[in-house]
Amino acid sequence: MSRSAPPPASRPALLRFLGGVRTVTGSKFLVESDHARLLVDCGLFQGVADLRRRNWDKLPCDASDIHAVVVTHAHLDHCGYLPRLVRHGFRGPILTSAATARLAEIVLRDSARLQMEAAEHANQHGWSKHRPAKPLYDDDDVDRTVTFFDPVPVGSEIEIMAGTKLLLHHGGHILGSAWAHLTLEDGHTLAVSGDLGRPGHPLLLPPEPFSGADVLLMESTYGNRRHDHASAQREFASVIMRALSRGGTIVIPAFAIDRTEVVLHELAALRSDGTLPLHVPVYVDSPMALAALEVYRKALLSRSGEAVLVR
Repeated sequence: MSRSAPPPASRPALLRFLGGVRTVTGSKFLVESDHARLLVDCGLFQGVADLRRRNWDKLPCDASDIHAVVVTHAHLDHCGYLPRLVRHGFRGPILTSAATARLAEIVLRDSARLQMEAAEHANQHGWSKHRPAKPLYDDDDVDRTVTFFDPVPVGSEIEIMAGTKLLLHHGGHILGSAWAHLTLEDGHTLAVSGDLGRPGHPLLLPPEPFSGADVLLMESTYGNRRHDHASAQREFASVIMRALSRGGTIVIPAFAIDRTEVVLHELAALRSDGTLPLHVPVYVDSPMALAALEVYRKALLSRSGEAVLVR
């Protein structure tokens, strides 16, 4: 009796760095195996003009040939290229946590607005070499992009394609952030940290411990610093009370996602213990921050398991 030949072994997966190296922004990691081509994170390059111009560069593969995108969190340098990818033909699932999907829509709509405003300003004042200047993407691209979001439960392994699996772990960086653990066709495993938080965040669970992988991609920004949360709280309160004692008005610039929420949490704590008088009003003057705040509020109230500590 003849025996059938054993199936050929899967070729080793190939990892290509399309961003997030030699600079902080533009995180994009392309993972290719026999039957799957995945992009882990899909961020915009930000900063100086030379970096921003890289957002217009062609990817080394057709967007339509990418089967899925995994997004670790909703900051622009990790998700901001998604509408451009969709504009060029990507039609696969965008796998991320539910909270990241909600926050990413806010981030992408704001980014599209800024892109369109910049193109309009360039056309009005003639400062672009392109005639006419065009945005990297627009509202229509974002509308299409959000239809591809496919929320994944954190802590539950899913199969993306035959032999390729994804498991998200809490990242503790912002609401919904996660580090990704991929099992590839050849049996090897890849972990991608995204941006990691640290223990002590007033609203989020700490990042889950690393559970092992054959290859680890680790963000290193601020990795050489230690922060004393208690002393920062004391300094924050001291600065506010000194300004108020002089009759001053305090303006606190803060990123719309997570930083605004943390600042409000600290102000609420000062109000609760009597440090911040009840007659002092607190205003949030940012439509984007208010939209993100609503996502945080709903997550806290619903006890949804979106990496939120309810205290």
